[in-house]
Amino acid sequence: MSPDVDPASEPEGGWEYHQLQRAGSSGWWRPLLGSVLLVVSALLLVQAVLLAAFVAGFLVAGQDVRDSVDRLVDTDHVTPLGLAYLNLSLAALIPICWLIVQALHRLPAGSLSSVVGRLRWRWFATCLALALVALIATLVVATLVPEQAEGVEMSGSLNDFTRTTRDFLLVIVLLTPLQAAGEEYAFRGYLTQAFGGLFRSRWVAVAVPAFLFALAHGAQDAPIFVDRFAFGLVAGILAISTGGLEAGIAMHVLNNFLAYGLALAFSDMSTALNPTGGTWWSLPTTLTQSLVYLLLATAVARKQGIATSTNGGILAAPRRRV
Repeated sequence: MSPDVDPASEPEGGWEYHQLQRAGSSGWWRPLLGSVLLVVSALLLVQAVLLAAFVAGFLVAGQDVRDSVDRLVDTDHVTPLGLAYLNLSLAALIPICWLIVQALHRLPAGSLSSVVGRLRWRWFATCLALALVALIATLVVATLVPEQAEGVEMSGSLNDFTRTTRDFLLVIVLLTPLQAAGEEYAFRGYLTQAFGGLFRSRWVAVAVPAFLFALAHGAQDAPIFVDRFAFGLVAGILAISTGGLEAGIAMHVLNNFLAYGLALAFSDMSTALNPTGGTWWSLPTTLTQSLVYLLLATAVARKQGIATSTNGGILAAPRRRV
């Protein structure tokens, strides 16, 4: 527990996930400053540090630095190293969020993970299984709709397995879980708690980060934007209804595994990262995944008694792990 936290200020029934910043140091300016620091760190600090590290690697390997950097940051022609750079950039959001919540709000870093102050790994494993069920339902529905968005349509002809395919697979398996977790810690973690503290509304805490999440993916067609916005809404609702980020991270990881896997098998990674030609026919599959997973995760969390509030002590870990 942070020394700045006053347990007596805890409401009856405990703090819900989106309310946790209210348990830390007071001041309406803190979530605003924290949000600015998060954006600046993501766009400037992380990029500078990572780029310097990659440049050092290029120099050691004796490669042309300018050409290597151009290929590294070229999102129109994604390479395995470029995907690694992108994933590491997003994974770095995790320690950045931890530092901000500790230094600015005087709360433990674990307050971003869940209402018990840590990731609940057994619950996370359960969420992975539930996300798999939702993805299977999504694939079934996808075979019934008349058309799909460009970039995810399966041609029926497998791509050749090459050295580049192998390198992409290694990057996806090793770094995609960290990339997905980084996005969840930033949008469903820090920003959800920031807007929840500012406006004292769970709907604002869910909707605004979901909108920013969709916006952060750059220029995109309306159906693709709606798809990502809906994903953000579901992940935000789950953060509050299950008291932590485990459900959102699990859904995000498996969703990206599926998207990247289909891209490697039937399309290419550049198209997967820069989808175009969106169609509203993609919404049935999107809604299937989102709603099936939302219902499953909420029902199972309730049945297992997953904590959704701090329950009488600010971020006090329970005696029995769940």
